[in-house]
Formats: sequence, structure tokens, C-alpha cells
Amino acid sequence: MVFMSTFIKRYSAKNGGTVIQVVHKRGRIVVKTTHIGTAHTEDDLNILIAVAKNIIRSTQQQMDLFPPKPDAVGMVMERSYSKLLWDTLCNAYCCLGFDVLNDMVFRQLVIARLIEPTSKLDTIRVLSEIGQAPTSNTEIHRCLRRIVFDNYRSIASTCCFRHTSPKSLSLLLYDVTTLYFETQQEDNYRRPGLSKERRLEPQITVGLLVARDGFPLEIQSFEGNRAEVKTIMEILSVFKTRYGLDELTVCADAAMLSSGNIQALEDAGYHYIIGSRIAKTPYEIAEYIKEPGVELLDGQIFDTLQSMNTGKKTERVKRRVIYQYKKDRAGLDLRNINKLLDKAQRMVDGETEFKHNRFLKVDDAIKTINYALVAESRLKAGIKGYVTDLDIPAREVIDSYHQLFQVERSFRMSKSDLKARPVFHHKRDSIEAHLTVVFVALAIARYIEARAMVSIKRFIRTIRPVQTGVVRINGKPYIVDPLVSADAKKLLGALEAKCGS
Repeated sequence: MVFMSTFIKRYSAKNGGTVIQVVHKRGRIVVKTTHIGTAHTEDDLNILIAVAKNIIRSTQQQMDLFPPKPDAVGMVMERSYSKLLWDTLCNAYCCLGFDVLNDMVFRQLVIARLIEPTSKLDTIRVLSEIGQAPTSNTEIHRCLRRIVFDNYRSIASTCCFRHTSPKSLSLLLYDVTTLYFETQQEDNYRRPGLSKERRLEPQITVGLLVARDGFPLEIQSFEGNRAEVKTIMEILSVFKTRYGLDELTVCADAAMLSSGNIQALEDAGYHYIIGSRIAKTPYEIAEYIKEPGVELLDGQIFDTLQSMNTGKKTERVKRRVIYQYKKDRAGLDLRNINKLLDKAQRMVDGETEFKHNRFLKVDDAIKTINYALVAESRLKAGIKGYVTDLDIPAREVIDSYHQLFQVERSFRMSKSDLKARPVFHHKRDSIEAHLTVVFVALAIARYIEARAMVSIKRFIRTIRPVQTGVVRINGKPYIVDPLVSADAKKLLGALEAKCGS
């Protein structure tokens, strides 16, 4: 009969370490070799030998014929934690200069929001799960007060500005959104207003200014019923004053377009690119297509001068307005027009109840279709306008405007990945502190995404499972380094190579 034997093999590696293996033999033939690891210190060697002994015991049948030997190794896995993830996010935090705040609780709030956005109280659980000594609920609320009292947002904004390259600052992108509250109790700050999500709860309006690449530069909140058009000048004024800038070019969508805003931008010395609402088909385009058989070409551009109000009653000036026709946009516009027309027709026929419809005309309770408006809408389909004071090629103006998707993406990240809403705080100072935490977390998220080339959600999902272990052997704790996957190494390498760039 040939017996199976199992034993621990150790030998010196070329790099100076000690290799530990478990060898399984049947007679003189090696059946299987299990590589345990390479030790470079005495502690590592003890851990690897203990692991090897556990493997040997697991492959042998146990008989209670003899008492355990006095030198038997007792090893238990005490805990594991996300040291690599914490260290990586802390490194990004410091690379952006936020460590100048010298506030560990604030750092914990920011990083916890990146890992698992939740309530401030539940943040204690998140920190415990990733191996950080959690703070108390009392200390968190003290930190919220420090954020406002010591003006952390201004300091954080300055860090973001210093990190941003002059090229990215050559075009500033601005947009607004609304954040709602899980309450029906309104006040002078949290007020019902025009909601992009069509919600009825009290809300605040939040303006976000980002660089060309979407990196956040400035955030500011306003009353929930503040019109979007009345926010842009205030946030631009704060930004320009803080850094003493002479010349800025800002890009915003049509919601910011008003004669007063454009005049204010010009008076303040800003350059601008703003989306233009098209009330009727521009004269130049109408003249171009009125000839039989003439159609607009995909991407065709019309560079015009249009007479506009200055905000004063009688004064008008000529401003540059660029129009572009896109075939895909026209298809979408026409489908929406046909849907609206179909709804209006069903109301005229009495098939559905009466609702507001811009194609529906009501005179003396008689409902008819406004076919002139339908025809005008179809003529405008696919045409978008851009108002600017810049003397640059029209194509460059349009391409710059399309960078607005960057600020929209930042808003989507803050609402989804960072869960900035709903807001559960009640006092304005706490709400402003919450926005500051979200702002700093957003900056770190955009920093990581730009370098790792993956979403922050995927980044966290890849790195978080890499767990550092604490093994207790004969009562003494030992740290066990994790096995880092190839995907995680690739992401970490991208961050390490570009930190500070």
C-alpha cells in the first residue's frame, strides 16, 4: 500500500524571501504543490507557516486518540477592511489640496459619500465597514458648523481653481438644478418653485460653475423660487472677484437668455455663448428655403446679426446669432410636434379631456387646431440658435456650447452617484454644509474619472472588494496584505501616474 503524505516545504527565493509551499506526495511521487506565498519578514513567515498548517489539517481526518500538542498554532481571521480604497481616495483628496482644511471628520464625510452616499448618521456605519475609526453623531454636527463658520467652501473652491489648467479655464460652463426636501414645511429659503422633476415639495435652486472639462469650480444655492435667469450674474461675480480675473467666457443654455442678462454680461466685461430660443423661423433661413426644391443640409450654419433689446425700454442693439440645422434634431422635433398635434386633435374630437396644448385654439368654447402655428413649428424643426459676442468661427462657437454636457453630467453625478438629494437637513447652515461636502466629493470623483477613464461608481466597485486582513495567531494580531486584481492594479496605476498633473 502506498501512503499519501503532506508536508511544508520552504526554500530561499532569488529576491531574498522565503517561499512556503504545501507538498502532497504519494510515495515518492509529488501529486500536488500548493504555493502559499513568499515571506520577507519574520512575521510574514509565521503567518504563511500557520496558513500552511491549517491547509494540512483540513486535508487530514481528525481522530481524538491523542491530545493536541502544546505547540499547536491557533489562528483566527479577526477582521478585514478596505484600506486600499481609503488610502486611494485620501490620496486623491490630498492631490487636490483639500488636506489644507486639516479636518479629519470633514475628510471622512467626503470620502464616505464617494463610497456609499447616505445620511450623515449612517455615515458612521460606512466608516466602520471600511475600517476607519468612526466619529460620533455629535462630532459630525460640530463639523457641519465648522464647514460654514470657517468657510470651507471658499477654501475648497480655491483648491479646485488652482488644480484647473488655464486651457480648461478658457471656457466656463454654467447651469442650475433644483434639490427637493422630504417635507411640506417651507420657509424663506426652501420654497416651492419651477421643478425640473415636476415635484411639489419645497426646494432650493443650485447653480454650478465648471471648467471646460467639467471639473467643478463654484457652487451656490438660492431660494427655491429664484428664477434660473437671475442666478448667473451672482455666481460669476463671486468667482471673478475671488480670483481677480479680467476676462471670462461663459457658456449657458437658453434658460439663462434674457436681454437684461446679456447686457449685464457685456457691462461686466464677460464674453458669452448662450443658447437662443427661436420664437419664429429666422429671416435668413426663411429666405433660403422659400425657393422651390431648396432644403436645409445637415449641419448647415447661418451666421447672422439680430436686433435685440438691451433691457431698456426703447434701446436695441445688433448681436451675433448663429443658427445651425441638424437632421437628427429635426427628426426628434417633428416626432414631438406630431405627438402634440395628435393630442390636440383628440381634444378637438372630444375623445380626451381638455388640457393645455400649444396647437389648440379655443374661441367661444369652440376648439380648433392652430395650423399656422403647426406649420411654423415644422419650419423651425432642427434649428438651434446661439447668441455670442465672440469673434471666432461659427463652428467653434457651436462646439463650445456643446461642452455644456459636462456641467449636466456633473449634476447627474451629484444627484445619482453622490445622492445630493433629497436633502434631510432643515437649517440653512446645515444645508450649505451638505452642499460643500457634495461639491468636494464631486471634485474628487471628476478627478478620478478623468485619470482612470471609468465612472466613479465602477472605480469604487472595483477597489472596495480588495480587503486587508487582520489575522490573530496565538493571540498576536498580524496584518495580511490583500491580493490586488489586475483590473484594480490598472486603475490604481492610472491614478498614481497622473497624480498632481
